[in-house]
Amino acid sequence: MPIQTSASAQLALGVLMFATGIGIPTMAALNAGLSGRIGSPVAASFILFVVGTLVCGIALAFTLPGSRIAFTAAPPWFYTGGLLVAFYVLAVTFAAPRIGVGNAVFFVLLGQLVAASTIDHFGLFGAVVTPITLRRTVGIVVMGIGVWLARKVV
Repeated sequence: MPIQTSASAQLALGVLMFATGIGIPTMAALNAGLSGRIGSPVAASFILFVVGTLVCGIALAFTLPGSRIAFTAAPPWFYTGGLLVAFYVLAVTFAAPRIGVGNAVFFVLLGQLVAASTIDHFGLFGAVVTPITLRRTVGIVVMGIGVWLARKVV
């Protein structure tokens, strides 16, 4: 269910997401480097998730609204996000040392644009409905061309 936010809160969230965007290729490069040092993209990904789980556990302990969380309150398919993040981390940790962090992240970005537009257009998973217009389609195509020009693999 979408949450209404003020203009200043939207700006703050935009800055947060920009910082997150900086973190994604940084994480990819660090995890790819870890993978090279220890010799296993799967082991590097596992370490990333152990550290991430500890950080999230600490954050949960400080923000827990009550004495328990109703993990059964959401339909089971909402929990498949964990599978998707594991797939992302494993894939980028494997691909980045082979095609470069830039190429790996740019292709991820292109996939994100297509998926995000589709999710918004249909309001999937409770997202705010934002129709795919001709303007948005042109924007996605232009960004796709930009990705291709910036990081042509072949």
